[in-house]
Parts: sequence; C-alpha cells; structure tokens
Amino acid sequence: MPTRTARTAWNGTLEQGGGQVELSSSKVGTFDVSFPKRAADDAGGTTSPEELIAAAHSSCYAMQLSAFVAEAGGTPQSLDVTADVSLGPDPAGGFRITGIALTVRGEVEGLDAAGFTAAAEKAKENCPVSKALTGTEITLDAGLE
Repeated sequence: MPTRTARTAWNGTLEQGGGQVELSSSKVGTFDVSFPKRAADDAGGTTSPEELIAAAHSSCYAMQLSAFVAEAGGTPQSLDVTADVSLGPDPAGGFRITGIALTVRGEVEGLDAAGFTAAAEKAKENCPVSKALTGTEITLDAGLE
C-alpha cells in the first residue's frame, strides 16, 4: 500500500508566525496555516490540522461506508458525509482534539434504515482514520434521505 506525504513550511513564532501546508503526493494544492486563525471562529481563508483531519475522516468514512453498504446487499447511490473536528483545551496543558462528529445522509437502494444504520456504525468503527483516532470520542448521526 502507498504512503502519502504532506509538507509544512513554517516561519516565525506560534502567535506571529505562519506557514503553508503542501499536499505533496497529489500536488493538488498548498494552503496557508496560522495558529491565531486555527484558534479563531473565522478561519479567514486558512486551513488547520483539524480541517485536514476532517477532510481525511469524511472521505475515508465515505469509502468504508460504501463498502459496508454493498457488503450488506445495498447499492449506495450517494453518500453525503460531514466530519466536524473540535479543538479545545487539554486538561494536561495545551490543546487537544476534543471530539469528532460524523454526519452522513445516504441514498441507498436495497437497505432499510436499520440496515443503513448498522453499516454506518460498522464503518465508523472500521475506517482506517477512525482507527488512527482511537482515544478521541467519535459520534455518528446517520440517516437515509
């Protein structure tokens, strides 16, 4: 299996500095990062580690769910997955990811709501990104459209 790479170039201090994260393997883009905007409600055109984790988790989860829907006898027509990754204070000091909320709405042939929910829960437990984030509370809101 392949290894994927991202690279960050950072200049300056945490509070005054900033950087750019490059998606090196795919070469699809370079994005600005800064701590003040990471901790602000308005990202102001910059990304953050939490947003990048949310992107990784939502896409991994969608892939895993499509496999489990098919395994259960259904055919996924469309899956709309959102991952909300929260940053907050760590009681031990600094910051930590305090939780991830996955929301999925699916249009699926051949599965009822209970079958879809079972596949969705199984995907939450088995997608590789969920496994990598063990120790962080991950919630799921799953439903058919």
